[in-house]
Amino acid sequence: MTKQIKLAAHFPGVNNTTVWSDPASGSQIDFASFEHFARTAERGKFDFLFLAEGLRLREHAGKILDSDVVGRPNTTTVLAALAGVTTHLGLAGTLSSTFNEPYEVARQVASIDHLSGGRAAWNVVTSPDAWTGQNFRRGGFLKREDRYARAEEFLATVRELWDSWQPGTLVGDKENGVFARDPGKFVHSGPQFDIHGEFTLPRTPQGQPIVIQAGDSDEGREFAAKAADVIFSRHGTLEDGQTFFHDVKRRLATYGREHGELLIMPAATFVLGDTDAEAEEHAREIRLQQVRPATAIQFLEQVWSRDLSGYDVDGPLPEVDPDPDAEPLTWGRVRHEKDQLALARKWRALAEEKKLSIRELVIEVTARQQFVGSPATVAETIDEHVRSDAADGFVLVPHLTPTGLDEFVEKVVPHLQERGVFRTGYAGPTLREQLFRVR
Repeated sequence: MTKQIKLAAHFPGVNNTTVWSDPASGSQIDFASFEHFARTAERGKFDFLFLAEGLRLREHAGKILDSDVVGRPNTTTVLAALAGVTTHLGLAGTLSSTFNEPYEVARQVASIDHLSGGRAAWNVVTSPDAWTGQNFRRGGFLKREDRYARAEEFLATVRELWDSWQPGTLVGDKENGVFARDPGKFVHSGPQFDIHGEFTLPRTPQGQPIVIQAGDSDEGREFAAKAADVIFSRHGTLEDGQTFFHDVKRRLATYGREHGELLIMPAATFVLGDTDAEAEEHAREIRLQQVRPATAIQFLEQVWSRDLSGYDVDGPLPEVDPDPDAEPLTWGRVRHEKDQLALARKWRALAEEKKLSIRELVIEVTARQQFVGSPATVAETIDEHVRSDAADGFVLVPHLTPTGLDEFVEKVVPHLQERGVFRTGYAGPTLREQLFRVR
C-alpha cells in the first residue's frame, strides 16, 4: 500500500519565522486567529494543530526581544476553546515536565480529550534553564540528565493516572438517581514523585491521549522510542531526515514496539509560487523580511556571547572569537550546537567560501523554507521525503498568522490527494484513529 502522509499545522506563535511586517500578518493572541488557523487545517484534513508553550518571554542583552512582545496565551485554554469550533482536527499542546506536576497535566489533557471527543495530544518537553524557573515557586535549574529522569517518570505517572479508571459497572443508588462509575485510586511512589489519591476523570475517548516528544538529543530520541506516539524533529532535509528516521526507528525494538508505532514528523516551512522560479524569488524576499539587520546581529551574539552591535550587518563576520566562558546574551532560545568556537570557525569558512556578509550568513544557516516551488513541485517533494523514509509526515510552520496555511490547503493538498498519498476524509472520530488507522 502507498505510504500515507501525515500533516500537522504549527501555529507560528512568537518567533523569528513570522513576518510581522507583512500587511496580512495578524494577531498572535486574538482567538479569531487561532480559530481561522484551526478551521483551515481541518478543511485541509490535517491530523492535528500544534501549539507551543511559552513560560517566559525571550530576552536578549537584558531586554525583551521585540519579536516576543505580543504575548503567549495559555496552551490548554486555547485548545479547549478550539475543541468547540472543530470536529475532527487533533489538538496538540506543549506542556513542560519541568515546571508542571503530573496530576495537573493529566487532568488538563484528559479534560481536552473529553471536551473534543478524543482529539487531544500532549507534547512532552523539558525546560532547560533557571531563567524560566524564576517564574515559578520552585525556581532553579535541572541538569540535562535530571530533566530527562523527571520527564520519564512524569510521563509514566500521567499514564498511570489516565489508566486509573478501569471499565466497570455503575455503583451507587441508581434507582434514586445517585450513581457514578467506580473511580480508580492511584498510588505512585518513585524518585521524582510520591503521590496517591483518586483521579477526577474516567478514561478518555482515546483510552490515552496522543503523546508527542520533541527532543533531539540521544536522551530525547531514547525517550521518544520508549514512550511517544509522535516525535517532532528539526531534521527537514532529505539526508538528515533519513539519518534521524532510521536512528529513532531502530530503537523501537528495544521496547517491544513496531516500526509504525512511532511517527516522525519534522517541522517544515514552505513557500509557493505559480512557478518554481517565482517561489524561489518569493522565498528570498521572505528571508530578508525574517532576518532584519537587528535580528542578524542578535543571532550572531547568541553564539559569540559578545556585544556585536558595532559591526556592520552587511560586512564580514567579526574577527574576534566567541567567549565560551561568558554568560549567554540570549535567554529562552535553545542553541543546539554547544561548541561556540567550532561553530564560529565553521561559519567563517562558509562565509569566506560563498562571500557572505553577516546578514547573508544568518540567512544561509537559518534557512527554513524546506519546500519551495509550485504547488505540484512541493507536493512531489513532500511525497518523496515520506516515500524515502526521511519522515512519516511534516508539521508545517507558515510564515504568516493566521492566513499562512490557506494557500497550502487550497493548492498543495489537492495535489497530494490526487497522488493518492493523503486522505480525502477523516478515518474516525479520534486523533489516534487518524494517525494510526490505515485507510
